[in-house]
Amino acid sequence: MGKVIAIANQKGGVGKTTTAVNLASALAVLEKKILLIDADPQANATSGLGVNVDEKNVGTYELLEHTAAVEETIINTSVPHLDLIPSHIDLVAIEIELVDKNQREFMLKKALENVIDTYDFILIDCAPSLGLITLNALTAANSVIIPIQCEYFALEGLGKLLNTIKSVQKIHNEALDIEGLLLTMYDARLRLSNQVVEEVKKHFDTMVFKTIIQRNIRLSEAPSYGENIIEYDATSKGAKNYLSLAEEVLKKNS
Repeated sequence: MGKVIAIANQKGGVGKTTTAVNLASALAVLEKKILLIDADPQANATSGLGVNVDEKNVGTYELLEHTAAVEETIINTSVPHLDLIPSHIDLVAIEIELVDKNQREFMLKKALENVIDTYDFILIDCAPSLGLITLNALTAANSVIIPIQCEYFALEGLGKLLNTIKSVQKIHNEALDIEGLLLTMYDARLRLSNQVVEEVKKHFDTMVFKTIIQRNIRLSEAPSYGENIIEYDATSKGAKNYLSLAEEVLKKNS
């Protein structure tokens, strides 16, 4: 049975999509069968894997609406072993359309039942909010990776997210676990980056991944070419960081 991991933080710009795309790709390079679900209306994970957002007729929106079977929404990517359920700006309407549905928080969980055994890992790239789409992702997930930017406001809002996770555990998904806190955009030259790392490790200890994602221009460039970091520059710090993270995730789940 595949493990479902949500990548979530209601703060924007912390590296959620970068992590979703590149962790999924790194796990696929390590020959694991991976499904990435783009659950963000901005559809950056979709375009970041070289998929034309406007050419796709079905995706996460139809999956959550239950107007398409999960098998109809899955597409292949250029990366062997990596499949994608694409997103589109239409997904923004789902919060309103699901509001009066029974068990609206379980729509994604139910939709994935038929493919849960097909993949080693299913990763969900969440929107930067704690709305109904993210709640669906947390309800469907076995665990959550929380990216934390190594900057001043890094810990702001983390308490709110942890409280949301506790609420989901109590009401919708008691098995939900924290896979780990992932420090991103680290710059060793900055005292502030080092202070954030110390602070997070002091408070959360073993919950923090050993791998730290360093600030890297190649990571920023890769999505504009529709490529993951390993395709774009396998020798870059970014590629090495995400391969290291993938190995850490595999070791943790071995």
